[in-house]
Amino acid sequence: MDFMGLLLFLALGLAAGWLAGKIMGKGFGLIGNLVIGVVGAFIGSYLYSKIATGVTFGDISPMALVTAVLGAMLLLWVVSLVKKSSS
Repeated sequence: MDFMGLLLFLALGLAAGWLAGKIMGKGFGLIGNLVIGVVGAFIGSYLYSKIATGVTFGDISPMALVTAVLGAMLLLWVVSLVKKSSS
């Protein structure tokens, strides 16, 4: 992945974190959701590359936003469970 691809991937993750926070109605503030979105984009992209054939990790495509949002939602859910159990 080149530098421009990395920047696009990070922007996609930021958007995914924001969307995931809005969809799930919970989150950890704007900055927290954005960080979770970037990590979730990596998770979603990795899982999608393992499931779908002909897709490479870090691919930028319309489906990448969907997988990034799903990855961010999964991560938000797990983090909220961990946060709830530690309270």
